[in-house]
Amino acid sequence: QVQLVESGGGLVQAGGSLRLSCAASGGIFSRYPMGWFRHAPGKEREFVAGISWSSSTDYTDSVKGRFTISRDNAKNTVYLQMNSLKPEDTAVYYCAADRPLGVLTRRADEYNYWGQGTQVTVSS
Repeated sequence: QVQLVESGGGLVQAGGSLRLSCAASGGIFSRYPMGWFRHAPGKEREFVAGISWSSSTDYTDSVKGRFTISRDNAKNTVYLQMNSLKPEDTAVYYCAADRPLGVLTRRADEYNYWGQGTQVTVSS
């Protein structure tokens, strides 16, 4: 089973930045579309950003222009650079992997593997 471990969360002031990392093991990383999701209290889990095995990207509207997803296949790692953070970005952020060579999707139920999550808290 693919293992995913997120890191990089923390407390930041509104307008600040954080960079999340997701280290993968147990599979051929370059073949997996990868996604970042977040889950805030009282809200459902939502798609944030995704990156395909060919490195095309997709973002939910609320983070476009502020967040950047990237991957380094040599390091088996996917990143989420978060700039201009807002209090409404506060959530637990999860890294997820789809099936090998799958198409990039926003659907959480299409992702087979999930990390443990990392807390991001943005103060006003």
